Amino acid sequence: MKYFKHLIYLVTLVSFVVLCPLRTYAQTPQTVVKQIQGYVLDTADTRLSDVTVRLTSTLDTLTTTSSGAGFYTFKGVRGSNIRISYSMLGFQIVNKSIPSYERSSFVVMPNVTLTRQASLIDGVYIVKTIPVVYGEDTIQYNMDAFTFRKNSLLEEALKQLPGIHVSRDGTVYAHGKAISSVQVDGKKFFGGDVLTATRNLPADFINKIQIINYYGDYPTGKELSTEEPEKIINIVLREDSKRISFGQLTAGAGTRERFIGSVGINRFNDGQEFSVVGSINNTNTSLFSFGSPSGVGEREKSLFDATDFVDPTDGENTIKSIGFNFSDNLAENTQFSASYSFTRKDNVTWGNSILRSTYVKDQISNSEEYQTTNDDHFHRLTAEFKHQFKNKDVLEVKPVFSYDRVYFGNNKIRQINNKQITNFGTYKDTSYQRNPNLDVNILYSKAFRKPGRKLLATASLNFNEQRKLEDVLDSYTSIDSAMSTPTLTRFDQQYFIQQRNGTDGVKAAVSFVEPFSNYSLLELRYEYELTDMTVKRLVEDKLKSAEFDGFYYVDSLGVDYNYRFNSSRAGLNYQYIPNKQFRTNIGFAVQPITLTGYLPREDMTYRYANVNLVPTAGFKWRLNDALDWSIDYIGKNNQPNFLHIIPVRDNSNSQNIIVGNPELKAEFSNRINTTLRKFITSRSQYFETNFAYNYVANKIVSDKKAIAGSTIQETSFRNAEGYYDLKWYYLFNTPLLNESLQLDFSGNADYYNNLSYINDQRNKTKQFVYAQSLQLRYTWSDYFESMFNGSYMLNNASYTWPYRTEITAHSLLLSGATKGYVSDYITLGAEMSQRFNSGYESSFMNSNPTIINAYLEVSFLPNKLALLRLQGFDLLDQNKNMGTYSEYIGNDLYEARNNRLGRYFMVTLNMRLQKYPKKK
Repeated sequence: MKYFKHLIYLVTLVSFVVLCPLRTYAQTPQTVVKQIQGYVLDTADTRLSDVTVRLTSTLDTLTTTSSGAGFYTFKGVRGSNIRISYSMLGFQIVNKSIPSYERSSFVVMPNVTLTRQASLIDGVYIVKTIPVVYGEDTIQYNMDAFTFRKNSLLEEALKQLPGIHVSRDGTVYAHGKAISSVQVDGKKFFGGDVLTATRNLPADFINKIQIINYYGDYPTGKELSTEEPEKIINIVLREDSKRISFGQLTAGAGTRERFIGSVGINRFNDGQEFSVVGSINNTNTSLFSFGSPSGVGEREKSLFDATDFVDPTDGENTIKSIGFNFSDNLAENTQFSASYSFTRKDNVTWGNSILRSTYVKDQISNSEEYQTTNDDHFHRLTAEFKHQFKNKDVLEVKPVFSYDRVYFGNNKIRQINNKQITNFGTYKDTSYQRNPNLDVNILYSKAFRKPGRKLLATASLNFNEQRKLEDVLDSYTSIDSAMSTPTLTRFDQQYFIQQRNGTDGVKAAVSFVEPFSNYSLLELRYEYELTDMTVKRLVEDKLKSAEFDGFYYVDSLGVDYNYRFNSSRAGLNYQYIPNKQFRTNIGFAVQPITLTGYLPREDMTYRYANVNLVPTAGFKWRLNDALDWSIDYIGKNNQPNFLHIIPVRDNSNSQNIIVGNPELKAEFSNRINTTLRKFITSRSQYFETNFAYNYVANKIVSDKKAIAGSTIQETSFRNAEGYYDLKWYYLFNTPLLNESLQLDFSGNADYYNNLSYINDQRNKTKQFVYAQSLQLRYTWSDYFESMFNGSYMLNNASYTWPYRTEITAHSLLLSGATKGYVSDYITLGAEMSQRFNSGYESSFMNSNPTIINAYLEVSFLPNKLALLRLQGFDLLDQNKNMGTYSEYIGNDLYEARNNRLGRYFMVTLNMRLQKYPKKK
């Protein structure tokens, strides 16, 4: 098989790189040129001048003295194993080191305190720790500069950091972008799961929070990358919290049969970490953010929702979760970690929707009332092995296995109208599916003696299978009133569908970077991708089977299809850095691709081949220490998915027939992106704005037709030219008057030029989305804090065919929250949000709900280890009507409303325990 031949070729290539008898020497793992700075103080928080600060690394030995304000800085620091010593006559010498996982080019050391050996005290100058430090790819929050209540979890602490927002469901946004992964001291915690970290780690244990633009553990160079970075969090623990055992136990009960129970046990021991967590509740509280994407009610979230106090989860849910995480250094240069999580989510959602499709001579309107049930069992097992050889080569292996089992039921009562034709009926869909998935990522990084030379080989293997059994019952009565005497027609259809899909893929890349001058780098890069997809489907007509007393299969709906996507990409990138203020890279790649589809039963083959010429370019100017501007171009392929290409006319939903197109071509996106950043560390101010233009060639679009004289629509797919989108955003955060008053501004404007075909006529849907948000946080002493949010969103959509139509919807959100500490043991809090909606088609979309939450907390026992909380959620009982959703694409207008959790009151008791090791 060709797939295994390519895999064998890859393994042979990596083995050759590893075992070749090159006389190479170790390259330091830190090749990023750094700027390191900080302050030196005495025990009275006095800034000390003339302190001798000495830095050593594998490549540098530098010495400086602190300024009159106690400030010191080192620029152009190279090498690893960085150690810094602080010495001054009359004070004890202090030694510090920078962790090996610190990859930022801009490092701010924690304040260094020197202990006096004499009793004389000169004049003092009291200062505070710099709260936020902005680097090139890292924004660092020094937690000592912020005040948190004792025993606060990380999730509560994040809400107080400028530029960071946390929505009610736990999604974390940093400077407008969602956080995708979490690390603790450079290692993934629970496989990088965001919720598990934020809802289990105490804020008291954390020294620094780093928001990082993450390009991978061993990138060949972010300036040479053709992918956009992830936004991740790295949590740096305090030294005294790296050897500690801690945990929590929560139990609660409330009205309307609400309940919650959770437990967490954690042990950190100088790099060894072990954690066990578990939870059961019906209050939409999740322990894990990784989970099945098939859960009913899940929808795309945005920063606009982060400032609302509604519960964003549709339906009523009972969630059971358990998981563990383990990581350790097996040897001096060997790390291993593993995690397992299981989540069972039972969801019941009911709601109603309208779908209106407009044609020249037809307007089909579909009104539905539905109830869905979903029982989802999701398992996820991850592991990570990392080893550094004696010659500094690095090997990483990261397998991820998941298994998803879902029981799904969907019952609909619907009415469909088209002129004088009206259909009344029901649609029932019941299914059971299993989906095992295995991903294996392998990385090998070879070290060289020559600084800047890099060789990196990566491979990603994916094996996915889905088995699905589905019962579909479609029944309705059609009334045709076109004649003086209406005619009635009965339609009944019952299918049993057995389907099996398999997707196997391999991605491999080899990159070699060679510096050939003091200012230039050259990268040679080769990438290979192979995806094999197979699908088999058998459809039984159960009504015909009962009629003929035997199995009756519908051959026209059966599928036996094989699909292959093959891509090779060879490229050359050149980087030029004449100084610290300017950097540019220019590259070019050739990418032949092939799409092949085969139908064994019909002995038919579909094939598409093309060669993409892919230029890449990037420029970055650092105009000064606080201002930089960058421009990048990225080209990328997007292959069609299974729904697009399966060559069958699927009428299991009799009113919405889907026809795949096996002759579809792969899309190719061209994206130009520019970013301007300004940060003033001394004032804790940050400004960022970004503009992006994206043009997609061979865009895959829908091709819809209305069946004349009926309420039936048929949808297929084709490639089209002319799609593009424009996106702009900005964000700005700054303290006002003093650091107790924090202001965050953000806004975005997106324009989409969507394409579709309707009755073989080209249609443009132009959509403009504008959003503006403001947040004001105020902290008054240690006893009162408040927050005010204001957000506005405009959604304008217009389409050109069959006639010009425009829809303009507005949403305004005002919210506020306050928290008061009556004493050291009693806390009162309240939240309120008011939303105003207008311009939508349906009356339920134009509702203006008011959400009010309130709570009382009482701490007791020594060290406040116990917390009793009385909470009232959604006091006006209006959240249950907030599950609204709208979409305007092509000639379709879709609006829906689902139920959500309504008013309830709950009492919870939380116990926290922690134990430090005995001092020797």
